[in-house]
Amino acid sequence: MKKQLQIGLLAAILAFGINTCAMADTFPAGYRVAVVDISAVVAKSAQVQSLKKEQEQKLAELQKWLDSVRADVAKQSTKEGKEKLIKKYDAEFAKKQTAIKKNYTDKLQAINNSISATIMNEAKIRKYDLVLSKGTVLYGGDDITSAITRVVK
Repeated sequence: MKKQLQIGLLAAILAFGINTCAMADTFPAGYRVAVVDISAVVAKSAQVQSLKKEQEQKLAELQKWLDSVRADVAKQSTKEGKEKLIKKYDAEFAKKQTAIKKNYTDKLQAINNSISATIMNEAKIRKYDLVLSKGTVLYGGDDITSAITRVVK
């Protein structure tokens, strides 16, 4: 069963590759294709690095808060008092966690939109008709990753 799956997967990959190569001949003369290594652009983005640092700081603050919560709960002498505090802090933790995730997701989406806009703008300036992710292209296309990386802040 495993061998059949591997053979089927290999056949699908080869068919996709052959189909992609065949499609390359269908582009009109002068059609310009560029490729961009998105992961390299993202890795070098100052915005992404800043967001990572901000996220680490917020998670460190959340950890400090959790430590103080544990200490506060430990101070309670009765089981009822501990359960009441835990319930209260669970609700606060859920709110804090949701806010951190939402903030991160919103900022990440804004960075993604910014990088996409930069790629589209650079493609227009350089007169490319199509820009593909480098990971999806087996052969061909002008690699404009370094140009995009210089522009992305």
